[in-house]
Parts: sequence; structure tokens; C-alpha cells
Amino acid sequence: MKKKILITGAAGFIGFHLVKRLLLDGYYVVGLDNLNDYYDPNLKYDRLKELGVIKEHSEKYSATVQSATYENFKFTNLDLQDRQELPLLFHTEEFDIVCNLAAQAGVRYSIENPNAYIDSNIVGFANLLECCRQYHVKRLVFASSSSVYGQNKKVPFSTGDQVDEPISLYAATKKSNELMAYTYSHLYDFETIGLRFFTVYGPWGRPDMAMFLFTDAIDNGRPIKVFNEGNLERDFTYVDDIVEGIMPVINLETTSNTPKYSLYNIGNSSPVKLMDFITEIEKHLGKKAQKDMLPMQPGDVERTWADVTSLKKDFGYNPHTSVSEGVGNFVKWYKSYYKK
Repeated sequence: MKKKILITGAAGFIGFHLVKRLLLDGYYVVGLDNLNDYYDPNLKYDRLKELGVIKEHSEKYSATVQSATYENFKFTNLDLQDRQELPLLFHTEEFDIVCNLAAQAGVRYSIENPNAYIDSNIVGFANLLECCRQYHVKRLVFASSSSVYGQNKKVPFSTGDQVDEPISLYAATKKSNELMAYTYSHLYDFETIGLRFFTVYGPWGRPDMAMFLFTDAIDNGRPIKVFNEGNLERDFTYVDDIVEGIMPVINLETTSNTPKYSLYNIGNSSPVKLMDFITEIEKHLGKKAQKDMLPMQPGDVERTWADVTSLKKDFGYNPHTSVSEGVGNFVKWYKSYYKK
């Protein structure tokens, strides 16, 4: 019998792709999202439409909506920090597994709007942990971030590295999630598995991320902002590779040797120069970028690079999508979605 799983952030970029994959595998999935306006909510509504949930139905707060496309999918518009409605959802649905991909995202935005990060990433996560404890969820898989590594000079970044010096509030909230999950696993004897995501890109990606910002500006003849004079490297990871990495973590069969708390990097383990990434976008668009070269931004880091040895060893993780293929897929989707 397939398990019932809660995916928070289900209308988000990675959450949407993961829900689709789980539904194809026959899971019973409840998607949760608060559909906030950090970026254009219409993109979130369109992702939900792909999952069989129309805007008019998803807008009603705390209602659980049945998908018209997938009989094994329901959606609820809900805030994680809602201490009344979230426990009711757990009580009603009796989840086997929870995968938390909901968070207030964005490093630079955290400097401008710190309260949004405390509310969603700390208060909301604490509420989620408490619901997992109270309603006997067997496993919580949760999204952390490569941003916890801060200005770490040692590469590739390893989960054994010291990460006590975050340089953005977003990073600090993600590190706090790891500590909170460890504590709950220790005290209440349920599994928590943290995944430190590196730079994820692909179709249906967020419009505040570099992939979209560069593509949209180049396509429309606007200059692109290139920070640190272009001297940046990112471990760009295609979204399908990320989802294929999450699936065996969700599917893990618990044994007597399974640790209660574990932490993994999930990335491509092959950093790409930002300027090379831009070149790929130019190639697939058939247009040249106008570059506005700018200094380093507060909270940014020069390089990210994931050591994924543990995820490969324990779960057979094998990212294989090249930057050229991934950028090509994104540009094809961008043209079909934004040029309708």
C-alpha cells in the first residue's frame, strides 16, 4: 500500500516537480502552500492548474481541494504557522511522511524583510515539527540550503564542515531548521532527514532566480546584473536531478540501523562559472547579453560546490543533466509559457 505524504511548498518550484513525480509513482499526496506574493502568484496558480487544481478552488484558505486530474492528489491553502488549522490537517489526513519544501526563499530579500523569514522558516518549521511529533509521522524530509556554508573557503562543501557563521538571515534560519530537527529526532524518536539544496534551475523556475532574470532580460534587450564582476561560481543543478535525489530519501525503508537524524548535500557537484552559464542562455536564445557589471552583494558568496558523496553512497544519487541540456529545457519552457 502506497504511503500518504504531505508536501509543503507544493505550488513552489521544486515542490511542484516533486508532487508530479510522486503522483506518477502512485503516492497519495496532499499539497500545502500559502500562495504568498513574494513573486507573481499566477505562476503558482498555473503550476497547481497542471496538477488539476484551478485558481478559484485553491484561493479559499484552509479548504482541502480534490484534484480534477489526479485522484490521489489534494491541495490546501494554508500557512505553516497556523497553530489551529495545521494540526487539524494532520489529524484528518494521518500522514506517513512529510516533506517540507515551504520556506520564505531568497538571500537578498532576507536583508529587506527579516520578519517574513522568522515567521515562515522558524515559527512555521517549529509548528510542523510539533505536528509530526503529535501525530506520529514516521519521517520528516526537509529542505535546508547551501547558504549555510557562508564564506566557507574549503571546497567542495561537506556536511562535516563548520557552519556556524551564516552571512544572511535566510542562511541562519536554515541552519536553525537543522538544529531543531536534530533536537526533535533526539527527544521524540522520529526520523528527520535534511537536504542542503544547491542552486536549482529548470522549467517552472522562480522569476526571482538568476536563470529567469537573465533569460528574460536578454530576450527583451535589457541589461543583466552581473554581481562580483562575474567572478562567481554556482553548483547549478537541474530540477529533475534534484527530484530523482529526493525520491529514494522518501522511499527509504527504515531498519534498526537507520539514524534518527541525517543530513546530506544535494547538488550537481560540478560548479559552473556564472559567465559560462550566461553564455549557454545566450546560445539557446540566439541573443547576446548586455552586461551591467556590479560589485558583490551583501549576503552573497563567491562559490558553491556540493560534496554529494554520502547521498551517492546511501541512496545511489546520480545527477546527469548537463548545463547545456538544462538551460535549453528552461529556455524552451520560458518561450512557451511567457510568449503565449
